[in-house]
Order: sequence, then structure tokens, then C-alpha cells
Amino acid sequence: MRSARVNSSNGGSKVAPGSRRKSVPNSSRTLGASSPLSTRHPGAAILGSKSAASDLSRLDLGRGDLGAARAVIMDAAQVASVPTEPIEGQKTGTSGLRKKAKVFSSGNYLANWVQSLFNALGDEVKGQSIVLGGDGRWFNKEAAQIITKIAAANGLKKVYVGQDAVLATPAASAIIRKRGLYGGLIMSASHNPGGPEEDWGIKFNYNSGEPAPEKITDQIYEETKTISEILTCPDMPDIDLSAVGEVQYGDTFSVEVISSVDDYLELLEEVFDFDMLRKFLSSPKFSFVFDALHAVTGAYAEPIFVEALGGSKDSLKNCVPKEDFGGGHPDPNLTYAKELVALMFDEGGKYDFGAASDGDGDRNMILGKDFFITPSDSVAMIAANAQECIPYFKDGLKGVARSMPTSGALDLVAAKLGVPFFETPTGWKFFGNLMDAGKCSVCGEESFGTGGDHVREKDGIWAVLAWLSILAKKNEGATDLVTVKDIAVQHWNEYGRNYFCRYDYEGCDSDSANKMMEHLRTTVIPSATEGSKMGSFTVAKADDFEYTDPIDGSVASKQGIRIVFSDGSRIIFRLSGTGSSGATIRLYIEQYEDDKSKMLLDAQEALKPIIETALEVSKLKEFTGREKPTVIT
Repeated sequence: MRSARVNSSNGGSKVAPGSRRKSVPNSSRTLGASSPLSTRHPGAAILGSKSAASDLSRLDLGRGDLGAARAVIMDAAQVASVPTEPIEGQKTGTSGLRKKAKVFSSGNYLANWVQSLFNALGDEVKGQSIVLGGDGRWFNKEAAQIITKIAAANGLKKVYVGQDAVLATPAASAIIRKRGLYGGLIMSASHNPGGPEEDWGIKFNYNSGEPAPEKITDQIYEETKTISEILTCPDMPDIDLSAVGEVQYGDTFSVEVISSVDDYLELLEEVFDFDMLRKFLSSPKFSFVFDALHAVTGAYAEPIFVEALGGSKDSLKNCVPKEDFGGGHPDPNLTYAKELVALMFDEGGKYDFGAASDGDGDRNMILGKDFFITPSDSVAMIAANAQECIPYFKDGLKGVARSMPTSGALDLVAAKLGVPFFETPTGWKFFGNLMDAGKCSVCGEESFGTGGDHVREKDGIWAVLAWLSILAKKNEGATDLVTVKDIAVQHWNEYGRNYFCRYDYEGCDSDSANKMMEHLRTTVIPSATEGSKMGSFTVAKADDFEYTDPIDGSVASKQGIRIVFSDGSRIIFRLSGTGSSGATIRLYIEQYEDDKSKMLLDAQEALKPIIETALEVSKLKEFTGREKPTVIT
């Protein structure tokens, strides 16, 4: 092993999936050699033997004691083919695979999935380069060592690893795109809690920086059901994840620990006017606070908000990343970001602008003094002001998109700007297709995800900087501070207001939740004909949302029960399975108002009649036993 050094090779051409990995022959071979060796490691099991699966747990992988594994010497690194068996429950979606951390950290659970990924990618991944990192939660550092050794054994050329295995999801997307990488592995369970008893997750992003398409995730799942061996390099020394630099193993594989921040910050500097932001943040009439919730953006907050933009370090709260997120729930909403909410709704509070991000840095919450901006309004207001306030959009927007449950506020902006508008199912991959085709510049989801086409993931810090840019621009030459509330009210006076809220019923019994959805599909929708009544509302249409992708023609069905009323109001029901246990029922309520005297009503009061109608027709309480939601946003 050579000493660490910097290497500028970017590695990785972009090719389509399809070919499959060839089985490792029973004879040994040497990495980088022209001919195979003829001897096996003494006592090794023959490939395909009936010996019991070996354990590649977080305590075992990387040690020489592999039991029945067949080990061979490849150049400077020993490669082992370790027998394993399929593990149930490794169904992979575009958000990857999420389970309890103690599941991932035991036995071969993680190793099975990673090997299945490389099996699914086939020969095209050999000789390629990827990036690896995550949100800093418990088990990430150990997992990074496991993944790196499996990558080496499967013929990858190089793995870039974020320093200390830390890499925000949008930063990973930025690195993939900037360095021309084949893809990346992101270790995160997003906004779910972390720690030994909490959640862990992993996902693969492809060569545009986007979450893996279904053709890859489906194949990963198929491979998990038949896997019989794991290829790894058990004698490869663990990487010093704290030291930036490259370590070369033989002539065919290297690991480079890189700054988690630099590539991402360089991209943000291309998107925003940092000089304008720096001047605004130094203004004595403006004060802001950013809460990282002890999650991954804590590693980015000081380099970006303080060092690059000149903000005060005192403005950063909970910006020390912790493996358990400080015992909190890293979900930036009014319930879980309670410390930030208390600061912003304090009667004598000093902050004019507050923001938070989630576990892996792709979500955000925006607050003004005693004022909450819903994610649905946030994406609409960013789009409405993007060309004026953000240099990246100086030539206008190519188009905008929102997920189906998100309010129609963005639709109104698109109509006025005269740009294409798309309504998609929930899931960032749908936006990615539009962006890759040059049809979408700004997009968002009501679940606190907002982003642009600078990367192929939602981006929490991008959204914060977008809002700071709008504030900075609107305050140029202003005597009195133009506030978040001022911008919102001005927007509503121009476009009208889409009152919106979401009720989350977390950890519901899955069978009960599915029965409720089936009741809606088989009983409510057939009876909700045009002109029929639900409470005081007149039905315009009711369906189970289906989407045909305008780019690749794929069809996504059963994407949410929606009931649309004649006045534009909507009731939507969806099930979400992004946690590691149980089901979450999400109820979305929307009502449009264009009376300027009613722009500042309390959302719960404005929506009370339609909320009551939604609970009545769904029989949610009867099916689930829930009296009230876990979270209201």
C-alpha cells in the first residue's frame, strides 16, 4: 500500500445497464495480472459448496478469519468469495433500502445488499468510479469500510469517500455530476431517527446523480433473492476516513477521501450571487438562524454560511453532526424542529429568518418571524422570483414541476410565467427525468423537498440560499426590512392563496392502513361521481392518481387517492413506507382562496370543514383507532 496522495482522475463513463456479472471461476486469479493463479487458499471452500453462509457483520468484515470462505491473493489485496444465503425483506425502492440499524449491522445484511447491487449492475460497473458517503448516523463509518472492500473485489476502479464518511445527499449528486462518476452510494435513512435502536438505510444514485431508476432497483431485489456469494477483500486495511487524500491498492483500485463540502460549495457559488448574499447577511438590520438538527448539514453550515458568506457563527444551532442526531428526529417540520420554531415564534425573538434541514440534507423548512412558509408555497415563491433573484435562472425557467399531493400554488405561477408545468407522483426520480430532458428548472414536494436542476436530488441548503437570495434582492435599496411575511403576502395578493395542510398518522398498523385505502378505492371513489356531494362540497372528480412519464413512457399507477371538488379544493390520501416499521397514512387538504381580505387566516380554521369531510368519508378513526395525527404541517 502506497502512502496517501492526491490523484485527479475522474473515472467512469456513462453507459446503460444491462450486462451481468460473470461468475467467479473456481480457479484463483490475481487483480491486474494477465493469467490466473493455479492454487486456492489452504482450507478454502469451493465456490458453490453447501457450507453455511459466513458472517460479514460489522465486527467480522475486514478480519482474516473467514471460516469457509475461499480466499485468493489478488496483487496486494486478498479477495475472498464468501458463501452467503438470501435474506428476506431486501426490497429496494428509489429511496433505497431502510431497516432498523441493528438489522443492517448484523450478519451479512448490508454485504448481501451491496453485492446484489454490483451483481445487478453487471459488467458495466467494472473499472468504474463511484462516490460513497452518508448523513453521519450510527454505523455509517463501519459500513463504509464494508462497502469499500466489496467494491474493490467487484472490479471497481476507484471509490471517492466523503471525509468521515459524511456526504449530504445533494452534495453526492453534485460530485457524481462534476466528476463524471458512474454513480454513488448514499448511507442514509433521510429524516428518520438514527442510533443503534433506530433507522439505517442505503441507496444507489446513477450517473446523472439521480436516484436509481426502477430497472436497477428491481434487479437489485431479484439478485437479493438468489445471492450465494459475497466478493470482498478482507485483508485490505481499513481506510482512515478522517484524512483527505488517496490510497492506492496495487495497480487497479484506489480510495480517495475527499472534502465533503468543496465540490458542492463550488456549485452553489455558480448558482447564487454570493456577493449579494454576503452583503445582505452582514446587514445590521437582518438576523438569521439555521438549525441542522445535529444532522449532516451541520458539516456544511459553517463553511457556507459563515466562512463563504460572512454570517455569524452564533446563527448556527445544533450544527455538530451526531450519530443519533442528538436523540432528536431530524425532520424539519413544526413538530420536530421545535427549538427553531420556538426561536422564530418568540414574541421578543431577534431572528428575521429561520431555516432547518433534515438528516441527509435534502429537505428544508423556511420560517419568518412568527411566520411559517409551507413547502407548497415555498416552491411556488422561489419559482416566481427565480429569474430576478438567482443568477443561475437569469434566462428564465425551462419548466416547473410538483408532486401530485403538493398544492396547486406552483400551477398558478407556471401559468403566469408561461412555462411548462408537470404534475408527477411523489418521488424525485420523476423530476430527474424531466430535468435530464431539459424540461424542468425548479420543482418541489409538500414533504419539505425543494430543488433545482443543478443536481438531481432535492436540496435543503439550496432552498435556504434561494430564500436568502429573494430577501437580499427585495431589500436592495429598501429603508425598512422586507420580511418573509411581506414576500408571502405580496405573492398571495398576486396569485391567490392555496390553503394547505398535511396530517401524518405515523406507525399505523399496516393491515389497517391498507384496509382504509381499499375502502377509499372500492367504496368512496365509485360513489364520488361528478356533481355528487361530500359534506358541503361538490365533487368534480375522484380517482387513484396515475402518471405516464412524458420522457420514457413509463406508467406509475395507484399513486394516491384524490378527490377534487368544483371549487378546486382537494382531499388526498397516500400511504408512505419510508420508515423502518409500520405504515404512515398521509392526508392532504387544500382549498384555494382569492379574496385578498382572507389571505392571513389560520390554516386549520380555514380548512376545518374540508378536514372534517375527509375524516368522515375515509373512516380513518374506525380503521386505525387514531384520534389525532402524529404530525400536522
